[in-house]
Amino acid sequence: MTKTGHVEMVHGGGGRAMADLIDGLFLRYLKNPCLEQAHDAAVLRPQSGRPVLTTDGHVVSPLFFPGGDIGALSVHGTLNDLAMAGAMPVALTVSFILEEGFSLADLERIVRSMADAARAAGVPVVAGDTKVVERGKGDGVYISTTGLGIAPEGVDIGPHRVQPGQAILLSGTIGDHGCAILSKRENLGFETEICSDSAALHRLVAAMIAISPSIALLRDPTRGGLAATLNEVAHAAGVGMALEEAAIPVHQDVAAACELLGLDPLHIANEGKLVAICDAGDADALLKAMRDDPLGRQAMRIGSVVEDDAALVEMTTRFGGRRIVDWLAGEQLPRIC
Repeated sequence: MTKTGHVEMVHGGGGRAMADLIDGLFLRYLKNPCLEQAHDAAVLRPQSGRPVLTTDGHVVSPLFFPGGDIGALSVHGTLNDLAMAGAMPVALTVSFILEEGFSLADLERIVRSMADAARAAGVPVVAGDTKVVERGKGDGVYISTTGLGIAPEGVDIGPHRVQPGQAILLSGTIGDHGCAILSKRENLGFETEICSDSAALHRLVAAMIAISPSIALLRDPTRGGLAATLNEVAHAAGVGMALEEAAIPVHQDVAAACELLGLDPLHIANEGKLVAICDAGDADALLKAMRDDPLGRQAMRIGSVVEDDAALVEMTTRFGGRRIVDWLAGEQLPRIC
């Protein structure tokens, strides 16, 4: 594509170099019938159900981290946003903002990872775009994605359905992704490497909806972690949350990293976990369905929705005390996803 092995301004100029980059790299890995049409837009087949659309931007640093990279993360994050609305993803689009001088070998690694993630999820990348900015005007690569999904009729998921008495479920350990990123930034050494939990959750969600179509709410606790997610829901629904600290799973190495750095796992980002709020009578059946899936084996009931005009999230600690779980006033870990 170039003799230098790096992205050059000519790659964004619309000429032969750009065409070679698209054909030799993007189409090589992301090839599918829609992309092969070479249109400016993808023409999709009609789908039965309600369309669900989401968009996302990805600026993670570092670009490569234990358990993933910006390519796979961009796919997983977009698919999960669709899944949290109860939708099955059907198509993705992607836009790359590349900085002049970025390694073409690293770009190939990212695109290959994205293609592998999309293929494993069964969701094609049907359209894309590439832009190049001058050296020093970017940070290697930024990725923007859009996802289209279809929600089945009768599934109604959102804060408007959250009510006191409902159960709060969590699909697994918290803080894995944020600590994996932080361990690479700070060169922290642990006996076992902390890996990101980055994963696509739409199949897990489909299994949950099959068991309980009346699930009130689904959220993936990304930036701001579990604390921010539950506070957002509490304020939107006008309810309180009562959590049990002993029920919230945290990997031993994540707990150690947080203790070392003075961080709270409740505020650390996740990329492969979900929070579900459901009727208390459905909780056991949903937990079983979640634990039957590899991405939900450590699922736990972590608390309940309660009446509270102040919309507070409170937690009973392991020592029997109580504390308010608030969202952060500032940014704890920037450039995390």
